[in-house]
Amino acid sequence: MKYAPLLQKDDIVGICAPSSGISENLFARLDNAIKNIQEIGFDVIETASVRHNSKCVSNDSKARADEFMSLYDNPKVAAIIPPWGGEFLMDMLPFLDLKKLSELPPKWICGYSDISTLAFVLSVTCDIATVHGSNLMNMGYTGIHKSDLSAFAVMSKIETEQYNSEFYGGFSGWDITKEIYNLDKKTEWKALCGKRELHFGGRMIGGCLDTVCKLIGTRFAPVQTFLEKYQNDGFIWSFESCEMNSAEIYRTLWQMRECGWFKYCNGFLFGRADGYSDTQDFTLLDAYNNSLGDLGVPVIYNTDIGHIPPQIQIVNGAMSKIDFNNGDSVVKQMQTV
Repeated sequence: MKYAPLLQKDDIVGICAPSSGISENLFARLDNAIKNIQEIGFDVIETASVRHNSKCVSNDSKARADEFMSLYDNPKVAAIIPPWGGEFLMDMLPFLDLKKLSELPPKWICGYSDISTLAFVLSVTCDIATVHGSNLMNMGYTGIHKSDLSAFAVMSKIETEQYNSEFYGGFSGWDITKEIYNLDKKTEWKALCGKRELHFGGRMIGGCLDTVCKLIGTRFAPVQTFLEKYQNDGFIWSFESCEMNSAEIYRTLWQMRECGWFKYCNGFLFGRADGYSDTQDFTLLDAYNNSLGDLGVPVIYNTDIGHIPPQIQIVNGAMSKIDFNNGDSVVKQMQTV
């Protein structure tokens, strides 16, 4: 596993939009995000298509791939943080030079939702550690929330510890003069098996379930090869979802399991399901139980991962340990080959 150099103050953060771009009515939020990360000590480079959005994308497939490659090939850029996800990142993957990416010095890629489509591919095809974590537009309010600041922490430290939040909630709205999050619900991570204490470890891998599942069977997801390479470490799969109902989640996890994705699995972390609904009387717990309940490994759900804030930063490729005790949890991650 290849890790980018630890992020340092005055490093350059590259901004490109490999999925959706930013429409004019949100330029102020983007500008505020750039100002905020500059104020904590980083410089910024922005590619040409970031401030454009049409048909759900910032530009055509090749142009988006070229802009990403231009940042990755720029030795001055230390990390790439897209503004946010979107819908169709997958169609730029054929235009990426994966061989070149695997040979270039690694860089940090950080983002969630559709950005995990790219991050997952880089981790399982090129052995590049990536961050399933905060998007740039999450940082575009009056200040950067401590949960989003932790993205810079995991990119600048060899070892990190992150704890479950005390409260979770939603976005406050579009007013950039306000705090970004309205956290008014009590956080409670839960174990599917009902146990109050669980401890497990392995190499972390995962992303947004809605988009990563579209890679199944393609040349961009050689998951079996990846699993065999690191089989001695075991794996922790971390997933979030943003538009899937219980039936879709069950079908997707069933398909992944049948394709051998959960071989050598030591446990699962599932973020709070956003945009979720039951399918008749078939619930989220039914989806988890029917697909994973007989694997005999811990399944922790309602975690701080993904679309419902706040979120912890998951490093795909990092060796990790999960300590779950009466709902209080610690996620420890370490950069190691």
